[in-house]
Amino acid sequence: MESLISRFLRYVSIETTSDESQKKSPTSDGQFALANMLKDELKALGAEYVIVDNNGYLTATIPATTEKQIPTIGFIAHLDTSPDASGKNVKPRCVVFDGQDIILNQEKNIVLSPEQFPEMNRYKGQELIVTDGTTLLGADDKAGIAEIMTMAEYFLTHPSEEHGKIRIAFTPDEEIGRGADLLNIESFGADWAYTIDGGEIGELEYENFNAASAELLIYGRGIHPGYAKGKMINASRVACEFVSMLPSHEIPEMTGGYEGFFHLTSMEGSVEESKMKFIIRDHDWMKFQEKKEVMRRVVDSLTKKYPGIKMELTIKDQYRNMIEKIKPVMHVIDLAKRAMETCDVTPVVRAIRGGTDGANLSFKGLPCPNLFAGGLNFHGCYEFVPIPSMRKAVEVLIAICKLEAGSH
Repeated sequence: MESLISRFLRYVSIETTSDESQKKSPTSDGQFALANMLKDELKALGAEYVIVDNNGYLTATIPATTEKQIPTIGFIAHLDTSPDASGKNVKPRCVVFDGQDIILNQEKNIVLSPEQFPEMNRYKGQELIVTDGTTLLGADDKAGIAEIMTMAEYFLTHPSEEHGKIRIAFTPDEEIGRGADLLNIESFGADWAYTIDGGEIGELEYENFNAASAELLIYGRGIHPGYAKGKMINASRVACEFVSMLPSHEIPEMTGGYEGFFHLTSMEGSVEESKMKFIIRDHDWMKFQEKKEVMRRVVDSLTKKYPGIKMELTIKDQYRNMIEKIKPVMHVIDLAKRAMETCDVTPVVRAIRGGTDGANLSFKGLPCPNLFAGGLNFHGCYEFVPIPSMRKAVEVLIAICKLEAGSH
C-alpha cells in the first residue's frame, strides 16, 4: 500500500485542469502527459493491451487468472481536475489530524477547520493529505487513479489470486461533461464497470441528477435615458426579472437530497444585450422536464410584456439519471456492497447531487455505478483525502474481483 500514496503524490504534481473553451480531446496537454505516464507504469507492471488513443483515453487489461467463465469488470477514473480552482503547482502534504485547525497557508490565513467542515471529525487521529491553500488537491479523481493502479499492481504481482479479466480506463475531461463521449464501449469489452470517483469512505452511488444547461440571450433597445420613456427596453433589467420569476426556493443554496434546482452560473450584460447561463438539475425525470418548461414559459411571458424584445433560450440535455439503467442489473450493486462489508466498510448509498461519467456510460450500454475514492471538499483549496480511506478503496476493488470470481 505504500506505493498507493507515492503514486498519488506523483500524479497530483501534473497539471491536468480541463478547459471548456477547447474543442480538442483532451482539452489540456497535461492530461496526455498523465495518460502516458500511467501507460508506462502499467506496461512495467505487466498489464496487457495498454493503449493511449489520439483523444487521450487510456485503456488496459489485467488478464484473467482462471479458465472459469467470469464476467469482465471495468474500473474507470478521470484524468482531469476541475477548472473551478487552480491545479497548477499543487503542493500536497501529509498531516495527522488531531481535531484542531489545520493551517494550510499561514501567509494568506487559509485554515482547514473542523468548525467549518465538521465532517473532518470523522477522521480524527488519521493522516490526511491536504493542499497548501493555493490550489485544489486533485483527489478528484487522482485518488481514484492511484487506487486503480494499486489494485492493478496487486493482481499483476499476485498471479495466484483467482479473478476474471479486468479492464481499466482513464478518461479525459470528465469535469466538463465529456469524459464518456469518446470511450468505445464495444472495444472496452466490460460486462459492467465502476467509476472510482466518489467522495467519503463507503459511498456507493447509482442515482444522479438529470442535467441540462441553459443559455439565455436577451436583446433589448438602447435609448438615451433622458428620452427613454416608452421606448427603452433594458436587457439587463429584463435579465434580473427573468431570474426573479424562477422559483426562488429551487436554488442550490436551499435544496438537498432529491430536490432539484435552477442554478445561475454566470450573468453579463448592458442595456442592449445580456447573457445568462444556467444549469438545471433534478433526480425525477418529470420534474426535470417541468423545470425546462418553466424557463420557456417565463421567456414567453416576458416576450409578451415587452413588445420588441428578443429572447433566445437554448436548453441542452447533458446527462440522465443512471438508476434507469442500473435497476435491471442490481447484482453489480450487491457485489459492491458485499465487497465493502468484507473490508469492514459500511456502504453508504446516496443519490449523487451531480453527475459522473458513469451516467453517460450507463446510457451508452455499460452499467457503471460510482464507488468512493475517499476525498472531501472537491474543487477547491480545502480539498483533502484521508489516507486510510484510500487504502480501504484499494481493498474494496480487490474484493470485488475476488468475490465475483468466487461466485462462479
